[in-house]
Amino acid sequence: MAKKERIWEIDALRGLFIIFVVIIHLILDLEYMYNVDLNMPNMYYFVKVNGGILFVLISGISITLGSRCIKRGLFVLGCGLLITLVTYILFPEITIVFGILHLLGVCMLLYPIYKKLPSWAIALLAVPIVVLGYVFENMQVNNPYLFFIGLTTEKFNTGDYFPLFPHLGYFMIGVVLGRLLYSEKKSLLPNFPKNNFIIKFLQFCGRHSIWIYLIHQPVIYLVLNLIFHE
Repeated sequence: MAKKERIWEIDALRGLFIIFVVIIHLILDLEYMYNVDLNMPNMYYFVKVNGGILFVLISGISITLGSRCIKRGLFVLGCGLLITLVTYILFPEITIVFGILHLLGVCMLLYPIYKKLPSWAIALLAVPIVVLGYVFENMQVNNPYLFFIGLTTEKFNTGDYFPLFPHLGYFMIGVVLGRLLYSEKKSLLPNFPKNNFIIKFLQFCGRHSIWIYLIHQPVIYLVLNLIFHE
């Protein structure tokens, strides 16, 4: 049986976004750990605020193109829980309790529940989830265990936070886009000159995005410590 061809632009976009994540975390570390004032342009702050949403949308598109969403979801969620453990040990004041990997893992596990719904119904469900997410941002509760849906206490603090509301909604919108744009599970740009180093590199990063995410911070810490070591 011939190996199923991957959709190159999805891998490339995911790779571009994971590179943005690495760059943003590098800049944050330089600014907050080493007091380096980089005076970043407005585009940086736009990507910093909205890049995560784009990554979630791409993940929603991707879930419609493959299979084994339960197995994949358990793996991604497990990686997220590993990050929780590591940050709790090393940086307890900013322990990551529900970051991007926790979110994506749960979204993948929830996908089979609504997978058979028509696209219009999924979109209809996604809208109030997104809206409620932004309503929750301006609310505080006394229950410390509702953080996963976006309701937090006054003392809540974490290093990375992607609650289900609104991000599950964005993931579901990605599912709808995947159905509409990739119903035949083929590239939308088959004739694009993609056999160059830049595209190949982005595709590589996209295919291995979870591993890049897991190792990039330790690598950044090591490199910066070597550079700024006195």
